[in-house]
Amino acid sequence: MFNLFLAVSPEIFIINATFILLIHGVVFSTSKKYDYPPLVSNVGWLGLLSVLITLLLLAAGAPLLTIAHLFRNNLFRRDNFTYFCQILLLCCTAGTISMCFDSSEQERFDASESIVLIPLPTRSMLFMISAHDSIAMYLAIEPQSLCFYVIAASKRKSEFSTEAGSKYLILGAFPSGILLFGCSMIYGSTGATHFDQLAKILTGYEITGARSSGIFMGILSIAVGSLFKITAVPFHMWAPDIYEGSPTPVTAFLSIAPKISISANISRVSIYGSYGATLQQIFFFCSIASMILGALAAMAQTKVKRPLAHSSIGHVGYIRTGFSCGTIEGIQSLLIGIFIYALMTIDAFAIVSALRQTRVKYIADLGALAKTNPISAITFSITMFSYAGIPPLAGFCSKFYLFFAALGCGAYFLAPVGVVTSVIGRFYYIRLAKRMFFDTPRTWILYEPMDRDKSLLLAMTSSFITSSFPYPSPLFSVTHQMALSSYL
Repeated sequence: MFNLFLAVSPEIFIINATFILLIHGVVFSTSKKYDYPPLVSNVGWLGLLSVLITLLLLAAGAPLLTIAHLFRNNLFRRDNFTYFCQILLLCCTAGTISMCFDSSEQERFDASESIVLIPLPTRSMLFMISAHDSIAMYLAIEPQSLCFYVIAASKRKSEFSTEAGSKYLILGAFPSGILLFGCSMIYGSTGATHFDQLAKILTGYEITGARSSGIFMGILSIAVGSLFKITAVPFHMWAPDIYEGSPTPVTAFLSIAPKISISANISRVSIYGSYGATLQQIFFFCSIASMILGALAAMAQTKVKRPLAHSSIGHVGYIRTGFSCGTIEGIQSLLIGIFIYALMTIDAFAIVSALRQTRVKYIADLGALAKTNPISAITFSITMFSYAGIPPLAGFCSKFYLFFAALGCGAYFLAPVGVVTSVIGRFYYIRLAKRMFFDTPRTWILYEPMDRDKSLLLAMTSSFITSSFPYPSPLFSVTHQMALSSYL
């Protein structure tokens, strides 16, 4: 029983820490004794501390893989693959919270409320990553979505943020219903919800007859619901408006965290449950469509955050490339791609968050940034070049390994499409760098200095982006062990 408690102690702690943060915010924000203080700094540090303690609990529980058999026949499973994805999720959550510390952001949205609400979906995503049953999977994804609807509309004085939250609420209900329909169809056709049981039932199962039609519809519905949540084409239409209207730290969280949890969960579903030609064809199509649309649509954007939204759609296609392979090398390339994508996205949105303090909204506002703030311009350019996959940066390692895995599994059409779209995508990434270094703005903007927390965050992420190419062996060896454990 004690081992069971240790296994779920990170999730239990982050739930209790969230409730403590909520009570702290309610008591002190309405306290006349303390003159109604702003809570961004103290709630932010408490929230960051709770996430770091959760990360330590998770790291301390990683050696306890001997208790994995206690979960294997229940709703959750703990293995190296689970721990890698959960640690990456908690690191991204800590980076997102650190973006909210600057007091000037509080003038535009109540950052303290967002900080309180961010650990709640994190707890749900921790459960979702380790879910080994369709019931647990659905019960974990729904609280995550409900919190996303609220934090997307946390900038209450902005009609764009309200629109983003409303769109997310309305459109997010459809994939939830489709996902529930798929789980119910598979249960009605097989009588099983556990992934191990589904693996035994569906091994060598041919899709024929009425019963098999229900299994096919269930697999298709689960795939559609999951692809909608991670903004894959053709279920991407909601992403640009919601990313643009949400506060910048929230946008960073929305563009990273769901991709980590849902990609980990759908990988587990496919490996243990029902991977076959049906899912592989669906993900092949979505990968190609996402890469093409992400590369072409971003070239016509004029606002700063919308190209990053389309870049997120394009990188979903690249990440799906690794998953479509259905091999250990494919899962390894998936983990490498998600890890490097998370670092690049945190880096990019931290810079955008710092620049938007001075009302930078359009790409044209970045003119001559290299003359007024050269460090930010250089860092932002490095991140854009890494997005484009230009060597010797981390983005090149990610795309190289993803395309190499695609060629290894015989997807000879998928890899060339990825290379071509990556080359096309370099034009709008280079356009941003050209705007910062060579264009002259109509109105010169005096940028405010970046706060210390964002500076430390950028230093950590940028150092990895620039240093991973010369020595990629540690990341490759760790992800190989994680991918291998997902098949054992």
